[in-house]
Amino acid sequence: MSNRIKREFQEKKEPVRLNKYLSEAGVCSRREADRLIEAGRVTVDGKPAETGMRIVPGQRVQVGKKVVSRADEMVVLAVNKPAGIVCTEEKRERNSIVRFLDYPIRVTYVGRLDKDSKGLLLMTNNGDIINKMMRAGNRHEKEYRVTVDKEITQDFIRRMASGVSILDTVTRPCEVEKIGKYTFSIILTQGLNRQIRRMCEALGYQVRELKRIRIMNIELGNLKEGAYRELTDTELEQLYELIKDSSNETVKTPYHTGR
Repeated sequence: MSNRIKREFQEKKEPVRLNKYLSEAGVCSRREADRLIEAGRVTVDGKPAETGMRIVPGQRVQVGKKVVSRADEMVVLAVNKPAGIVCTEEKRERNSIVRFLDYPIRVTYVGRLDKDSKGLLLMTNNGDIINKMMRAGNRHEKEYRVTVDKEITQDFIRRMASGVSILDTVTRPCEVEKIGKYTFSIILTQGLNRQIRRMCEALGYQVRELKRIRIMNIELGNLKEGAYRELTDTELEQLYELIKDSSNETVKTPYHTGR
């Protein structure tokens, strides 16, 4: 582990603004934190918090009845997963994403990419964000770039966009655009098991390459394959705003993950 990463996870002794403290602990955005403080829902050492106040180690911060600890500091990573890496926490899997990433604290993935797929994968230690992002009912967007084995027709684009019968259901209408002779982009708001591959197969096509390039407001951009980065403050604030009204009911179905 690098000295930089070690330092990041040592106890922070510098005072920090309360809204930033709550944001980094995964409670809410800074803007929402200010609203909670103004509404009197946040206390520090048993006393009502004040907007703009700073927190030092050892102080007791509560939102309602919930105690918020700096040890709960949230981590959200954007990872460019290579093909061949498996989204699993199974310790016996030599090519698991957890083993591949080798991050110094425990993080898990937000929605799988199947072994043969690559591209953007989010990993975090915050289960609440995972459930809010992955519940199909919340209709959060995920964008992919797909290359298939034969020339793409307008009929293929139309049928993909309008819904395809797979897994005893019909897929939700989605945005599909032809961007090359054999390549198209698709934006999904659901996540059935190997959905894109099954949709293509149902229409007589085979996927040659599948790459996820966006999850909600987070874009893969120029992140190198196999590399990862922490989300920026701006990305996190935007993400909080996008999920603030989403349900966080625990995801139970196995069909929310693969591509």
